[in-house]
Amino acid sequence: MKRFAILIILLFALPVKAQLSQELKKKTFIYKDSLQLDYYSLSQGFKTERPLLVLMHGGGFASDNHDRQQEVDFCRQMASHGYAVASINYRLTRKNDPFSCDCGTDEKMKSFVMGSEDLAAATTFLIGRDELTFDRRKIVLVGSSAGAETVLHNAFMKDHYLFRHIPEIPVAGLISFSGAMVNSAYITAKNVVPVLLIHGKKDLLVPTGTAPHHYCSEDSPGYLMLDGPETLLHKMKDLNTSYIYAFDPEGGHEIADEAFLETTWVKKFVDQVITDGEFMQLTIQLP
Repeated sequence: MKRFAILIILLFALPVKAQLSQELKKKTFIYKDSLQLDYYSLSQGFKTERPLLVLMHGGGFASDNHDRQQEVDFCRQMASHGYAVASINYRLTRKNDPFSCDCGTDEKMKSFVMGSEDLAAATTFLIGRDELTFDRRKIVLVGSSAGAETVLHNAFMKDHYLFRHIPEIPVAGLISFSGAMVNSAYITAKNVVPVLLIHGKKDLLVPTGTAPHHYCSEDSPGYLMLDGPETLLHKMKDLNTSYIYAFDPEGGHEIADEAFLETTWVKKFVDQVITDGEFMQLTIQLP
């Protein structure tokens, strides 16, 4: 991709890839600097009021990409149900550096902030493309691992001083695969939205309840408390907001990848909670 960097910049904001098949098409856009996103859509037969799913990949802000096979398969599957789907790249702030206990808390927060900036830029770009047909009131942010942490911070940490400069985007719901956020106290009646949370009970990187990120010791540079899905559910209940919490009692952080296969629960959440407005508070154990 590097050898085409100059060409890509010249083609900023123009689609550079086209149809995958007669039924499903993909367009690749440059939405900011050299950052790409892939937009998946049925070529015909979809409703113009369909929701948009915006996906952020994982990788600890150090690796991975928006077009890994599992992301591609997930996007194609979701688009085949009639949704518009975008999978985005974002700045890898920890490339070649750790994102664990050796990474200082300031650097961790910087990664959350910069990821949120890119998410806002990508979503704003998509909203502004008049030729892309989706319901601007039904945007669902989806993230895996670091991507899940980003979507949670983007939606729920707007009043935190580090995030106030980020342009607000309309969000109808969130889907988190093995994600958590710094402080659930920032979830309020003003910013709360329905959530689908998929997590492994034995995740040793991102806590299920409230615990340090990567379970770092208090004297380590990367000691940062996070609120995982079971803590977030207390806020959902207090604020009388819909949620689905799907957990694997034996699962670890690999659930961040395996959750891409849980398309039935994603579809249930998008169709019933986001599209139809059904109130739902459901906790289920994954087989």
